[in-house]
Amino acid sequence: MKKFLAYAGAVAAVIAAVVLYRAFTLTSSQIEIEPVTLLQVDAEAAAQRLGQALTFRTISYQDPSDFDPAPYIAFRRFLAGTYPRMHQALSLEVVNDYSLLYTWLGSDPDLPPLVLLSHMDVVPVDPATLTDWEQPPFSGALADGYIWGRGARDDKGGLMGLVEAVEHLLAAGFQPRRTVYIAFGHDEEIGGREGAVLMAGMLEERGVRPVFLLDEGGYIAHGTIAGVEPAVAMLGVAEKGYFTVELSVRTAGGHSSRPPDHTGLGILSRAVVRLEENQFAASIQSPVREKYAALAPYMPFSKRLVLANLWLFSGLVKAQFLADPLTAASIRTTTAVTMAQGSSKENILPVLARMIVNFRILPGQSSADVLRHIDKVVDDPQVQVTPLGFVSEPSPVSDLDGDIYRTIVRSIREVFPAVVVVPNLVHGATDSRHYVALTDDIYRFYPIWTGPGDARRLHGTNERMGVENFVQVVQFYGRLLENAAL
Repeated sequence: MKKFLAYAGAVAAVIAAVVLYRAFTLTSSQIEIEPVTLLQVDAEAAAQRLGQALTFRTISYQDPSDFDPAPYIAFRRFLAGTYPRMHQALSLEVVNDYSLLYTWLGSDPDLPPLVLLSHMDVVPVDPATLTDWEQPPFSGALADGYIWGRGARDDKGGLMGLVEAVEHLLAAGFQPRRTVYIAFGHDEEIGGREGAVLMAGMLEERGVRPVFLLDEGGYIAHGTIAGVEPAVAMLGVAEKGYFTVELSVRTAGGHSSRPPDHTGLGILSRAVVRLEENQFAASIQSPVREKYAALAPYMPFSKRLVLANLWLFSGLVKAQFLADPLTAASIRTTTAVTMAQGSSKENILPVLARMIVNFRILPGQSSADVLRHIDKVVDDPQVQVTPLGFVSEPSPVSDLDGDIYRTIVRSIREVFPAVVVVPNLVHGATDSRHYVALTDDIYRFYPIWTGPGDARRLHGTNERMGVENFVQVVQFYGRLLENAAL
């Protein structure tokens, strides 16, 4: 027994030494940068142009019959009139009447091109919230240091930042060596099937194989990551999949005064409760593992010790992540019951009961895995499972070590030298998912500052972009083009 205790003590001492050594020797992996000359942007004038862009009601409605083409046509004319150098130097193709594909020919046709994405459309504004807006949602007002309006953050701020950068670079005589494609979709908010899908298909048919592609999806977080003092640039290197299924039960129906033990809605309710109570297993994998390894040097010692030793503490970390819906979503495929439908009247038993469940799929899993999970968990032959709509499988994880990643990181840090850049898993869906056949290296970043409370502005009330932040957006796209297109 004494020998065993001595041996166990020695093992524990070795483990403790390893744990402490890894924690104490963990250092920052941030790329060192030198000061550079950024684009000189007239903040007031640029903000006015973004504000004007926000007045165009380029709204994507869920019901296609609500679509209004006039704002899209007017917005296209606005871009052409406001950015004459861009529209003279770049060729423009209007795809499917409304999406815009620009081509900026490079001086060296042998270099693989660069593809930059954004989108013109915005989500509707809930009429019930109109009185809660500090500035009208389609006013594009400049007030209190912000540009206000639907689309300021998602995604006309990014689109306008990109065209501003191109116009400034052209004015300075910039000529890219590699060709640059700039694609603006018109229906990203409802899936991108009429815009991004077609533009991606056109580029694929032409044999375009980009060196990399950049879309929205990343942001700069400040004051939102517990224990991390610096602002953090979330560079999206992968995107979760998107998959929606309908669960349905068909029964005889009848009068509600003579109900069976379980109506169709009752059977479905039991099924979705099983799904909610039997979630997918959690897994800390790339790029989440690399994200927290990059953040660990900036955390208090206790957290740094744990994150530097995931080989030992992964169970503890999983438990902590699963306690918060935001972090839980980064380590498992999520299950969200979002819609239900029964009969048309309160005293009628439903003949057809339906419930809709949306899944966001973790990289490494697939929609087929989701269907197998549903069958196993629900385990009820009465419940029919039908996939709905467009299925988007999770993206591959883009390269985290090569020159491309370092170029994007350097471009971020040249504009934001104090931020910590980390790889990130994007939980939502972007147009970039439609371009996966073109390149393995797809990144998602748009440098909007996001502090406490800002997340609810996205698709919510009082959407806005800081005037100074918009200047930084322009400067980021400028540095990215200077670094990547030469």
